[in-house]
Amino acid sequence: MLDLATRLVLKPVSRGIWRPVIEGIENVPRKGGVILASNHLSFIDSVVIPLTAPRRVHFLAKAEYFTGTGLKGRVSKGFFEAIGAVPVERGTYRSAQASLESALEILEDGKAFGIYPEGTRSLDGRLYRGKTGVAWLALTAGVPVVPVALEGPEQILPIGKRVPRIKKVTVRFGEPLHFDELHGQARSLKARRQVTDEVMAAIQRLSGQEVVESYNEIPKAA
Repeated sequence: MLDLATRLVLKPVSRGIWRPVIEGIENVPRKGGVILASNHLSFIDSVVIPLTAPRRVHFLAKAEYFTGTGLKGRVSKGFFEAIGAVPVERGTYRSAQASLESALEILEDGKAFGIYPEGTRSLDGRLYRGKTGVAWLALTAGVPVVPVALEGPEQILPIGKRVPRIKKVTVRFGEPLHFDELHGQARSLKARRQVTDEVMAAIQRLSGQEVVESYNEIPKAA
C-alpha cells in the first residue's frame, strides 16, 4: 500500500515540482537484490534517490524519525515508511553491526538497498574515501552494486535549513558492478578494500568530484 502511494503520489508530485534530471535509469536492475551506492551531499539524498529510482529503494534511517508523537510524529513516520526507510539505532559499534545485518536481510529478500560509502555528508562537495560496509554487503549477499552520483541536492536542502527549495538536481545511475569472483570473501580486508575502491571510483566518474584520500569524519562538537 505504501509502495503504491509512493508510485502514484509522491513520485509524480516531487518530479513535477523539482523536475530532476535522471540519467542511466536503465542500469538499475528491476528485480533481485541490488545495492545503490551513492555520494552523499545532503540529508535529502535519501529522499531524492527513492523518488527517482525505477524501483523501491530501502535506506536506513534514524529510529527517531519513526517514534515522534502527535501529528508531526505521525507524518514523519508515514513519510519515511512510504519512501522505504528502515528504522535503526545509531551511535555504537553494536548498532553499526545491527545496521549491516538489517541491510543484508533487505538484500537477501531480493530488494534494493541504498548506502553512502562515505558514511556521512560531504560538507565541502568533495568525494571522500569509502568505508568497506558496502563491500561486506556486496560480497556477503552476492549482489551487484549500482554506483549513483547526485548533483545539486545540497542546494535543495542546505545544512541548517528545514524547508526544501526548488533547485535543479541530477541523478546518474551507473552500470552495475559485479564482483562474482570475490563472492564469499567478505572476511578479507583486502577484498573489501578492493571492492570499495572500485565502487568509489565508479561514483567519481559519474559525479566528477574532487577525490579526498582520507575518510570523512563527523565534526566533533567544540
